[in-house]
Amino acid sequence: MHIINIEEDRIGLRFGVTQENRLVLLAVTEGKKRQQASEMQEAAFEQKDGAEAGNEDAFREYAPLEAMITGENCPEDRMGNQLIHTSLAMKLHYERHERRQTEDGAEYVFFLKDEDTGMAARLHYRFYAELNVISCHAEVENQGTLPQGLEAVTSFSLHGLERDGNLSYEERFRLHLVHNGWQKELQWHAYRFSELGLTASQKPGRYNSTKFISVTNMGAWSTKQYLPLGILEDEETGKFLAWQIEHNGSWHWEIGEHAGQLYLKAAGPTEQYAHWYKELKPGETFVSVPAAVAYGCGRADEAVRALTAYRRRIRRKNEDNRKLPVIFNDYMNCLWGKPTTEEEIPLIDMAAACGCEYYCIDCGWYSAGEWWGNVGEWLPSEERFPKTEAFPEGLKSLLAYIRQKGMVSGLWLELEVMGLNCPLAKEKPDEWFFMRHGKRVREKTRYQLDYRNPEVREFATGVIRRLVEDYGVGYIKMDYNIEPGIGTDQQADSAGDGLLEHQRAYLSWLDGIFAEYPDLVIENCGSGGMRMDYAMLKRHSVQSTSDMEDYRMYATIAVNSPLALTPEQAAVWSYPLNADDAEETIFNMVNVLLLRIHQSGHLFRLGETCQELIREAISWYQATREDRREALPFWPLGFGTYYDVWTALGMKGRKKSYLAVWRRGGEEASCRLPLPDCRGKEIRVRCAYPAERPVDFTWDAQKAELTVTFPEAFMARLFEIENLS
Repeated sequence: MHIINIEEDRIGLRFGVTQENRLVLLAVTEGKKRQQASEMQEAAFEQKDGAEAGNEDAFREYAPLEAMITGENCPEDRMGNQLIHTSLAMKLHYERHERRQTEDGAEYVFFLKDEDTGMAARLHYRFYAELNVISCHAEVENQGTLPQGLEAVTSFSLHGLERDGNLSYEERFRLHLVHNGWQKELQWHAYRFSELGLTASQKPGRYNSTKFISVTNMGAWSTKQYLPLGILEDEETGKFLAWQIEHNGSWHWEIGEHAGQLYLKAAGPTEQYAHWYKELKPGETFVSVPAAVAYGCGRADEAVRALTAYRRRIRRKNEDNRKLPVIFNDYMNCLWGKPTTEEEIPLIDMAAACGCEYYCIDCGWYSAGEWWGNVGEWLPSEERFPKTEAFPEGLKSLLAYIRQKGMVSGLWLELEVMGLNCPLAKEKPDEWFFMRHGKRVREKTRYQLDYRNPEVREFATGVIRRLVEDYGVGYIKMDYNIEPGIGTDQQADSAGDGLLEHQRAYLSWLDGIFAEYPDLVIENCGSGGMRMDYAMLKRHSVQSTSDMEDYRMYATIAVNSPLALTPEQAAVWSYPLNADDAEETIFNMVNVLLLRIHQSGHLFRLGETCQELIREAISWYQATREDRREALPFWPLGFGTYYDVWTALGMKGRKKSYLAVWRRGGEEASCRLPLPDCRGKEIRVRCAYPAERPVDFTWDAQKAELTVTFPEAFMARLFEIENLS
């Protein structure tokens, strides 16, 4: 077997080309910056397997691509619906590979071909300077003379997950998943494989079963049940392997066992799991959705830090993520989608007085009464915003009033839907909407607009231009509150094909909007956090994390937000309710201080003490945001759960570390927080917020533990940790 070693900075790949001229992916490795460890790993690899000496049968399974072609046989011993031994994958032969220099790293492209069907594949692996993360995708091209049907194409494929160690996979591995759901966002859980039904019950080397672990999303809400993310922690070797699928629609990944080896497959939509089928005519190319893979030393928290650095690297360059302004939104535990000029004025005044820099009028501004099924024209309601002497142009004048108060004005939109009762829905042809079986798809009294249609994109662009150029809007909260299901079969090879192409058309439209209005901030919202994926978050600078109405539960969402996205993109609500409850106000503000502030609530109804606590929190946020915008997260108590009594999130900045700590009930008034990075260092700890309501805390330098005491059952505080060494 000919070995191809690729090493770029902090991560590498080891490929092999067999005597049959098949390309196999043997391992993900460490890169040049860990050269010594890499050499040790290579020695262990050769001693254990002897693959290079000729035992190639052991590596027949190691295809770097899975692609299923309609009508082609899968001759190998595949059991059930596993995404392995796919028909095209077993027939592709290696032609060549090349390295392409990029502005911040390098991309390797492998060229494969099956002469029988005429199908060709190009596998792309992009490396980034100083990062231990690879971005990958595949292209499949029909270079033959006959149409070919595609039923599945992976973005990443790796076999032999357990080959570096000696313990059984049940003993070695912990699989970290993040469950998601409306008002149940960011539920982290870690599993042994046996807890998910994958047990080492067979003879050694025989692993082969219908049972595998899989996580799938089908539809347009990409994160309605899970994040498209997994972290595999190897407790024997001290390494991690992490992956994220970067798609705003259907996706699938699985871990299974075959021929004595564990494998990982990551893909976008497939026919088996998302009703996706694509007929590829001669000369046509299909491109898979992107995926990212991280590998390195450490536990799951180190994997999240690696992904955080990568997410910052791939994100659209924008001023919002540099400046991190404070946003006020009038919805949550406030106006609840019933804005009027009269209601807005005191909110605007108090938001400005507290230091907010953006002010967004949420849903309801376009309709006098019940509006859910009427949306789609996006024209202001004169009943809600009448033209008066003080506000002669209604809503437009109110938006100008926001700007006069020194804030950027914003409005809520939901541009991917149209209400069943909207007049435009009756005027526009079926080609504007998702269709299945000859009828429009109806969901929650809405139609789903089809962004493959250039007229739809032109209409949506017109709405944006009107709000930005005529109304002076600088912020848009872009919501999305329906799940249209498997997709549209209108002018598509399958419903899943229609959905995929619509999602890509929407992203292309979004790119055009940001190109036209680079300073426009568009918040990504999908009933809260129902599409926190990095197809969207490569583009959007801010993401709604939840519609959670209980500030005590929101602490868990705040703690776990860095698992899903960069902290500076994670918008968290703060909405103090009780006029004189200082601890409630503090708890709300601690929820947001290490992330992005989405302030809400009837602040003018709060007592003076609580108002001052909000001003103090926002002032601290603004004073420290430059140091925090590149900070990396850490978790002294581990990732959070909704039933934690104590929970904590830290951010390590260039100058200081910042630590938010919450207590939610329980009998114990004190908690010990391990800070191993501070061991042996001279540090200074202070309770930074609120400065005038400190709590007792002690620092044990020998144990590297910070012990805090919160005397009340529900409390939160923000600490600064300064390294004096």
